Amino acid sequence: MLYLLVLLNLSVSCAQSTANKEGSAVVETSSIANSTAQTDTLKFTSDIRSIMQDKNGNYWLGSHQEGVCMFDGNSYKYFTTKEGLIDQQVRSIQEDKNGNIWFGTANGVSMYDGVKFTNYPNDASNPQSDWDVIADDLWFNAGVNEGVNVFDGMRMNYFSFPKKASVEPFSAHQVTGISKSVDGKVWIATYDDLFCFDGNTLFMLDSLQVTLQNGDYVHIRSILADSRGRLWIGNNGIGVMLHHGNTTINFSDENGLIHANSGRNGDHSPAGTLEHVFAIKEDAVGNIWFADRDAGVWRFDGENMTNYLIAEGASNPMAWCIYTDNKGNLLFGATDGHVYKFSGDSFTEFF
Repeated sequence: MLYLLVLLNLSVSCAQSTANKEGSAVVETSSIANSTAQTDTLKFTSDIRSIMQDKNGNYWLGSHQEGVCMFDGNSYKYFTTKEGLIDQQVRSIQEDKNGNIWFGTANGVSMYDGVKFTNYPNDASNPQSDWDVIADDLWFNAGVNEGVNVFDGMRMNYFSFPKKASVEPFSAHQVTGISKSVDGKVWIATYDDLFCFDGNTLFMLDSLQVTLQNGDYVHIRSILADSRGRLWIGNNGIGVMLHHGNTTINFSDENGLIHANSGRNGDHSPAGTLEHVFAIKEDAVGNIWFADRDAGVWRFDGENMTNYLIAEGASNPMAWCIYTDNKGNLLFGATDGHVYKFSGDSFTEFF
């Protein structure tokens, strides 16, 4: 018996060493307790950072500080670090082809298979510079690390960006958004720069600097590659940049949506502006939607810009994320812990 135990320990050690040599992130697995909290109404009080409806119709809502909840049409079921989630701040949610739900958090990635969580902590100790991945892999930000986590179907890989020679005011290559384009490219927004992986190589979009005025700096907070091949880049301070073909313009400037006395930075902006854009989404009919930190929500129909407030009065919340569900409903996750649906000319509380 002792001999068998020794052999078993050696086998496990060898398997773990092999996994680490292959570059896989450390994996931790936790079982779900049967006592997971459930409520009849949504009880989040912090921002809704992410929304996803799975193939079975369940809604998954990621919060800024309180983990994630699942609404099955009847009740809300909550998952936090107590149930095995790796971190309470859930920035993105995806479903893979096998029906597993993936959560990109501030401290790594969690996968829920319906029974348990498998966790992949952020780990920049073994960065890979050879981007041997494909667009169909699962992509996540890597928290404070200056790179991305990519799950290739077998293991989680960490890929780093080239180091910058100079340091900008918001200096890091921390990822603030990822968008896949119709031509198979993956666009990766960071605070300072915009990167593109074309399936073979990683390059940086240099033309962003051409649009800057004196004193401006890039501070990207959102990214969208739309169905028409256009690239929308939301900034905190200088609004929206639009890249199409070989041309890059400041869309906010071109449409008179930056205030004449704007500091073009992170300062508060008045109503009627589009300077601090934290989410961008294309709806089912091709309209482009922008969520501004200070000025509500904007819709661009290809010709005109229309401004909406999610709620009237001083309590009007900011939209952190925009999502289209399986029925085509356009949903906005807000800073007041609720989700709102756009109903043609106004917003109603959805969750």
